[in-house]
Amino acid sequence: MNRSVKVAVIGAGVSGLVVARELKRENHNVVVFEQNNRIGGNWIYDPKTESDPLSIDPNRETVHSSLYISLRTNLPRQLMSFRDYPFVRSESDPRMFPGHDEVLRFLDRFADEFGINELTRFDTRVIRVERGEEGWIVESLSRGSELVTREVFESVVVCSGHNSSPRIAKIPGIEKWGGYQMHSHNYRVPEPFHDQIVLLVGYGPSAFDIAVDILKVAKEVHVAVKENPFGVKFQNLIYHDMIKCVNEDGSIAFQDGSSIFADTVIHCTGYRYHFPYLETKGIVTVEDECVGPLYKHIFPPSLAPWLSFIGIISKEPIFAIVELQAMWVARVLSGKILLPTEEEMMKSVQNIYDEMEKNGLPKTCALSLRPLQGDYKNWLAAQVGLPPLEVWRENLLIECFKKLVALPTKYRDQWDGAYWDSIIQTTSTL
Repeated sequence: MNRSVKVAVIGAGVSGLVVARELKRENHNVVVFEQNNRIGGNWIYDPKTESDPLSIDPNRETVHSSLYISLRTNLPRQLMSFRDYPFVRSESDPRMFPGHDEVLRFLDRFADEFGINELTRFDTRVIRVERGEEGWIVESLSRGSELVTREVFESVVVCSGHNSSPRIAKIPGIEKWGGYQMHSHNYRVPEPFHDQIVLLVGYGPSAFDIAVDILKVAKEVHVAVKENPFGVKFQNLIYHDMIKCVNEDGSIAFQDGSSIFADTVIHCTGYRYHFPYLETKGIVTVEDECVGPLYKHIFPPSLAPWLSFIGIISKEPIFAIVELQAMWVARVLSGKILLPTEEEMMKSVQNIYDEMEKNGLPKTCALSLRPLQGDYKNWLAAQVGLPPLEVWRENLLIECFKKLVALPTKYRDQWDGAYWDSIIQTTSTL
């Protein structure tokens, strides 16, 4: 069987680009909806920030990108490549860990080579997706127009990302605090924090980058963190336990008994899954960090294969996984691969939830694949007739994390390309 269906792809970031390519390869009729005026998604640097620095006002002027101007990748190029389309070094930025603008150039080349721009409706925001009697109804609005376009598709693939709807830390007493608050989503450059005392809440990779960036200009930078994976010591960088409360005198108290007065609090507390345009009448639930039920983290069993989600897994390099997910979805839609029954798919999802409950883990961890990421990727590869992923990929990722912990401010440049290439070559010959 080799059917061709009309598919709406929501978003032209990394996931949307590779999904569009694989759907096109399977001869599906593809339309990509992209609210920006170019491809790239979260890799588009936008100096603008949202009208609400905390990004909680539903009526705020929104900005999709979360990039700050100094951002460099924390993964080498090899882990940001597709199987048949490597992220090679270029004259514009030959570093193994390039800046965000080099990643965008890579995605531009990918879109040009595979004709994705021709499939994409730019400056077009999807405002509603709902299943009707005739198929999936997609309503969209072009920039500058008040006329809603209504179109019917046989299938919808959600690729709109999960790094643009911020989560805010709950701090007792913060509502009476007189200082400035923002989410890291709205951080761009360090200059506004000149000579300030700044407190960062949370300490993931972006928070670490921002802390180091702000140290150049701030009087002090404090970090409230549950666990500190980096342990980096700098002058004027001070670590605390998590925040206990904000006192009446305006001081911020921590669980370790210390307290400070700060000018600015930056919430580096991550993002929540948010698909405001999607209406499934409760079939798919989206609760902060959990989207479900999803068979193999992609298909809602009762709506499969006509609704799917690509790239919403977390804590895992995205490029290799979304490519395999995209290949699988494209072949399922063409009829080359058959899904199990709805009951079997639901049982598979429930088995994951049961295993997590058994291990004391919340459902919110369902989309964090580790330590089962290898099994998942190899299962997808087998489904589409590919060999297991190369062992060097996981070994390179492990080595990156080791270097990140050992020398977090220098690991990107401490070892040149030959060092990282040697890990690949050594692993490949084992």
